[in-house]
Amino acid sequence: MKIVHKIILANTFNILLIALTGFFAYQNLNLLLTKLRYVEIADDMNASFLEMRLSEKNYFLYKDASALKAIQAKLNESKTAMEYGRTDIVKAIGAQSYKQLESSTHAYLQVISSANVNAPAPEELQSRIREAGQKLREFSDHITKMERSNVNRIIADSRTGLFTSLVLILFSALGFSQLISRRILKSLTEIEKVAHAISEGTFTKVQTDLPADQDAVMTFLSRVRCFSFFMPNPSDELGSVMKAINSMSEELKKHEELIIQSKKLASIGILTAGVAHELGNPLNNISMMAQAYSELYDDLGREERLDYMSKIEEETERIREIVKNLLDFSKPKKPNRDEAQVNDVVQKSLKLVQNMISISNININICLADRLPQVYIDINQIQEVLINLITNAIQAATAGDELFIGTRSNADSDRVEIEVRDTGKGIPPEFLPHVFDPFFTTKEASGTGLGLFVSFGIIQNHQGSIRVQSELGVGTCFTIELPAYDKKETSDEWS
Repeated sequence: MKIVHKIILANTFNILLIALTGFFAYQNLNLLLTKLRYVEIADDMNASFLEMRLSEKNYFLYKDASALKAIQAKLNESKTAMEYGRTDIVKAIGAQSYKQLESSTHAYLQVISSANVNAPAPEELQSRIREAGQKLREFSDHITKMERSNVNRIIADSRTGLFTSLVLILFSALGFSQLISRRILKSLTEIEKVAHAISEGTFTKVQTDLPADQDAVMTFLSRVRCFSFFMPNPSDELGSVMKAINSMSEELKKHEELIIQSKKLASIGILTAGVAHELGNPLNNISMMAQAYSELYDDLGREERLDYMSKIEEETERIREIVKNLLDFSKPKKPNRDEAQVNDVVQKSLKLVQNMISISNININICLADRLPQVYIDINQIQEVLINLITNAIQAATAGDELFIGTRSNADSDRVEIEVRDTGKGIPPEFLPHVFDPFFTTKEASGTGLGLFVSFGIIQNHQGSIRVQSELGVGTCFTIELPAYDKKETSDEWS
């Protein structure tokens, strides 16, 4: 069943419950009004009966013949009122009680009519008059009290019924909305988690199965028709969305695998082309010098022969350095990690390139923050990265330019940052995305293009990051981020 159909069904149920409550309340109200009308009639009749009894006493005490006429007139008025309100009285007290009231009134009227208005009534007749009047009065009082009690009972029952119905409607509405919203929110939470996972490159599926401890309970509830309404339904809107997301996740995973594979092949192609290019130049030089040496051997002096051999050795050393860098990246050494202060590593690296800085005639500005958290690093490898960055900055700068080296703590990400910034010529924007690619260099023949490539791998192996910002004519800034040292986390991670 679709969610919209469930909501419509729940609203229909609540509307029916409200309608039933209103219907019963209306019925009770009508009954209450009927009984109140009878109570009004009964009050008038009781007042009349009370006057009759007073007139009756006047007749017996003072032999007032007009009292009998007054009683007869009052009884006729009561009978007329009873006949006029017969329908309401019957609804209020029932047909049997109405007949009994009518019979008592008629009996009292007959006894009063049998008395002689011109002569005193005998004792037996007086007794009958008193008995009939008292019986009518007592029955009328009894009926009136009973109906007043019924009115109070109906009011109390109506109040209880209305309150109970209100509570039922409230709990029903809250229950339906809570169950449906929980179903929707649970599914949306799962969808949100999967969406975040997919955005981070983890192609998981929406969890539609229940945990093991809830599965048996839900299986039982799903067999009960009234509870199956709230069970997860793969055919509703959320079920369709979940299926679509799961299908999308599977497709994205397949496409990612294809993209990764194509990237691997592209990387192999780039690496192969780079290796061929980098090794091709020195090999060509060696080949040309070897041919020239062979052809000119007899005409060369000792110094010239040594010069040829020296150049061949230089080219061979160049090839060895390229191969060494490749091996260092493809098979990195096992890090020899230890607790360290970043400031100490920076200062040691600066000492190793101090001569280069002095010769270049550039201004150096060092700003090392105090109380930095320790890091867990291979000191030699991080020094290698810093020396490479400083060397690149010096080579990109000219006399009078500035080299800035600073450290700081990033409290938000719990990391320590190292910044190497120069005011040299900068890197063209189109080259920035490729500075960490293998064999990419802006130094033309003087660079191998492996320094930043290897540095990038070292920082990644330290669970850190390295980024670059540059602007032509302004300078270049490299920022290294290393995670702050947490002894427990680090020991668990590297155990």
